[in-house]
Amino acid sequence: MIADKGYDSEPLRIQIREKGAEPIIPRKQNSTIGNDAVDWCLYKYRHLVENVFARLKHFRAIATRYDKLKRNFESVIALACAFIWLPM
Repeated sequence: MIADKGYDSEPLRIQIREKGAEPIIPRKQNSTIGNDAVDWCLYKYRHLVENVFARLKHFRAIATRYDKLKRNFESVIALACAFIWLPM
Protein backbone atom coordinates (compact mmCIF):
# COMPACT_ATOMS: atom_id res chain seq x y z
CA MET A 1 0.00 0.00 0.00
CA ILE A 2 1.43 3.32 -1.04
CA ALA A 3 0.48 6.51 0.81
CA ASP A 4 1.93 9.92 1.57
CA LYS A 5 3.36 11.30 4.82
CA GLY A 6 -0.07 12.19 6.15
CA TYR A 7 -0.72 8.49 6.84
CA ASP A 8 2.51 7.97 8.80
CA SER A 9 1.48 6.12 11.95
CA GLU A 10 2.74 2.87 13.40
CA PRO A 11 -0.74 1.38 14.09
CA LEU A 12 -1.63 1.87 10.41
CA ARG A 13 1.64 0.21 9.32
CA ILE A 14 0.92 -2.76 11.60
CA GLN A 15 -2.60 -3.10 10.22
CA ILE A 16 -1.28 -3.05 6.63
CA ARG A 17 1.28 -5.77 7.44
CA GLU A 18 -1.43 -7.91 9.10
CA LYS A 19 -3.41 -7.81 5.85
CA GLY A 20 -0.38 -9.17 3.99
CA ALA A 21 0.66 -5.97 2.20
CA GLU A 22 3.81 -3.91 2.42
CA PRO A 23 3.42 -0.28 3.56
CA ILE A 24 5.29 2.22 1.39
CA ILE A 25 4.77 5.33 3.46
CA PRO A 26 7.62 7.78 4.03
CA ARG A 27 8.08 8.89 7.60
CA LYS A 28 7.53 12.47 8.71
CA GLN A 29 10.48 14.80 9.09
CA ASN A 30 10.41 14.70 12.90
CA SER A 31 10.44 10.89 13.05
CA THR A 32 13.29 9.17 14.87
CA ILE A 33 13.22 6.23 12.42
CA GLY A 34 14.65 6.93 8.97
CA ASN A 35 13.21 6.32 5.51
CA ASP A 36 15.62 3.53 4.56
CA ALA A 37 12.86 0.95 3.99
CA VAL A 38 10.83 3.10 1.57
CA ASP A 39 10.87 2.07 -2.09
CA TRP A 40 11.20 5.51 -3.67
CA CYS A 41 10.61 4.21 -7.21
CA LEU A 42 7.12 2.97 -6.28
CA TYR A 43 6.46 6.18 -4.37
CA LYS A 44 7.24 8.22 -7.51
CA TYR A 45 4.73 6.14 -9.47
CA ARG A 46 2.07 7.07 -6.90
CA HIS A 47 2.78 10.71 -7.65
CA LEU A 48 2.38 10.12 -11.40
CA VAL A 49 -0.99 8.44 -10.86
CA GLU A 50 -2.17 11.37 -8.74
CA ASN A 51 -1.10 13.79 -11.48
CA VAL A 52 -3.11 11.88 -14.09
CA PHE A 53 -6.23 12.06 -11.92
CA ALA A 54 -5.67 15.78 -11.43
CA ARG A 55 -5.40 16.31 -15.19
CA LEU A 56 -8.49 14.19 -15.84
CA LYS A 57 -10.50 16.50 -13.59
CA HIS A 58 -9.85 19.33 -16.07
CA PHE A 59 -12.29 17.66 -18.44
CA ARG A 60 -15.69 18.86 -17.35
CA ALA A 61 -17.63 15.84 -18.61
CA ILE A 62 -15.52 13.57 -16.39
CA ALA A 63 -15.51 15.79 -13.32
CA THR A 64 -19.29 16.20 -13.30
CA ARG A 65 -20.11 12.79 -14.85
CA TYR A 66 -22.54 13.91 -17.54
CA ASP A 67 -22.95 10.42 -19.00
CA LYS A 68 -25.49 8.12 -17.44
CA LEU A 69 -24.18 4.88 -18.92
CA LYS A 70 -21.00 3.23 -17.70
CA ARG A 71 -19.74 2.49 -21.22
CA ASN A 72 -20.14 6.11 -22.30
CA PHE A 73 -18.34 7.38 -19.20
CA GLU A 74 -15.47 4.91 -19.72
CA SER A 75 -15.23 6.00 -23.37
CA VAL A 76 -14.91 9.64 -22.35
CA ILE A 77 -12.18 8.71 -19.86
CA ALA A 78 -10.30 6.79 -22.58
CA LEU A 79 -10.61 9.76 -24.93
CA ALA A 80 -9.37 12.17 -22.24
CA CYS A 81 -6.40 9.88 -21.50
CA ALA A 82 -5.56 9.88 -25.21
CA PHE A 83 -5.61 13.69 -25.23
CA ILE A 84 -3.34 13.78 -22.18
CA TRP A 85 -0.96 11.22 -23.70
CA LEU A 86 -0.65 12.91 -27.11
CA PRO A 87 1.96 15.69 -27.24
CA MET A 88 -0.15 18.62 -28.44
